[in-house]
Amino acid sequence: MLPRPSVYRGIWRVAVQSLQTSGRTSPSRLLSTRDGVPPGLEDPDTIFALSSGHGRCGVAVVRVSGSSSSIVLRRMAGATHHLPPPRTALLRRITDPCSKEVLDRGLVLWFPAPHSFTGEDCVELHIHGGPAVITAVLHALGSVPGMRPAEAGEFTRRAFHAGKLGLTEVEGLGDLIHAETEAQRRQALRQMSGDLGRLYQDWSHRLKRCLAHVEAFIDFSEDELIEDGVLDQVDSSVCSLQAEIEQHLKDKRRGERLRSGVQVVIAGATNAGKSSLLNTLCQRPAAIVSPIAGTTRDVVETALDIGGFPVLLSDTAGLRDSQDLVEQEGVRRARERMQQADLTLVVVDSAHLPSEVQQAATFLQEHLRSVIASQEQPETERCLLVLNKTDLLPETQRQKLDRELRRVCVLPPVSLISCQTNEGLKDFLTVLHSTVRTLCGDPLSGAPTLTQARHRAHLQQCVASLAQYQRYRDSDLALAAEGVRLALTSLGRITGRVGAEEILDIIFKDFCIGK
Repeated sequence: MLPRPSVYRGIWRVAVQSLQTSGRTSPSRLLSTRDGVPPGLEDPDTIFALSSGHGRCGVAVVRVSGSSSSIVLRRMAGATHHLPPPRTALLRRITDPCSKEVLDRGLVLWFPAPHSFTGEDCVELHIHGGPAVITAVLHALGSVPGMRPAEAGEFTRRAFHAGKLGLTEVEGLGDLIHAETEAQRRQALRQMSGDLGRLYQDWSHRLKRCLAHVEAFIDFSEDELIEDGVLDQVDSSVCSLQAEIEQHLKDKRRGERLRSGVQVVIAGATNAGKSSLLNTLCQRPAAIVSPIAGTTRDVVETALDIGGFPVLLSDTAGLRDSQDLVEQEGVRRARERMQQADLTLVVVDSAHLPSEVQQAATFLQEHLRSVIASQEQPETERCLLVLNKTDLLPETQRQKLDRELRRVCVLPPVSLISCQTNEGLKDFLTVLHSTVRTLCGDPLSGAPTLTQARHRAHLQQCVASLAQYQRYRDSDLALAAEGVRLALTSLGRITGRVGAEEILDIIFKDFCIGK
């Protein structure tokens, strides 16, 4: 019995390492060609998987990627003599390669390398979406020698290694798959199209040039092969780059909010109608509503789509002093959640307002201060005031209250609503949508924004490294160059592309050292 393909691959790697040690040949030469590789074992890991969603559906798509993809066409789709024309859908019988039983009739598409999603030979089988059909086809694919089921994300990983997608584009693809709102779809599609990646690649290219010029100055300036003023150009470029990246970081986390959802917390005193507001907004009894004060003890969360923007809405325990240990923990969790929130809806029982409407603004200011005392940002940027139970007020008093609060400028936006009658709810939703849209920004306008926490961390490291260049520029040029190199590495960790060969290319291209 012949060894498995994985055994051949292990033997081949040992042979390459032995040749590398002896200095007889270059391992990159061996690994970049197919000379001497046992036939059929250049890429034993041809993978397959169901690419469409699980469950009953009209059409299911099964994707195959790797050097053995053509075998699928020959043994399962009747292409024994000639492969189908590239990127052309053909109706074929899908058969079991062992029993020759017809499994289904479907469309077959052939994508020869490198013009495919993964950059490898690829096949797509568009079959009927019944569970039995899918199971039979996947089982048949597993019986083809040299093929195995794909791991999670493996098709995209191969696309990245083939240079088809950068890391930011890969992340955009993942976000697009998981997008639940219109704004999330737009942001993910823009990132997947490469806008963010191109911005970071442009910065990387400029940093590579800076580093190449500094390295060239260190190595060749004594031989008078470097023009005067090279370091002055580097100083200007580094300063400009640092300012651009710092400005990019000042985005108030709009892209990250849009990707993960705006954290909106409903807070206020007991029995103000917080749980009723939650139930009204999500149109279902998500939280228990009771006239007994302190009913809500823990945080109740629900996800909403507010005008195309994702919102994670949280109902919290009523804020009051209590001897009940459970309620004390609920209040602690409520205040903790408010500190983490992007927006707080402070709900007030309208019946508790002063009878004189002129005193209402002062009362609300003091109440607002007691509710959000622990928050660091200005209350007007992170809060909306919601006066609930206005159906219990006389109509004349409600109108006077509305006019008075609109006249006052020291309060955040105020909405008068009734969760019982839904009065004022439409106007409140308009204010809420406008606020959420401001917090997230327009994903299609302006420069692309940060969408991942890891992007922010690497860019902050990049800025710190550029500061190192400026700090050591006049005292130790080698340490200054190391700062530029670290900055380039930080950007490379975002895009997934950085290498020493590119630096050498720039040196020889710009200075023609040695002709």
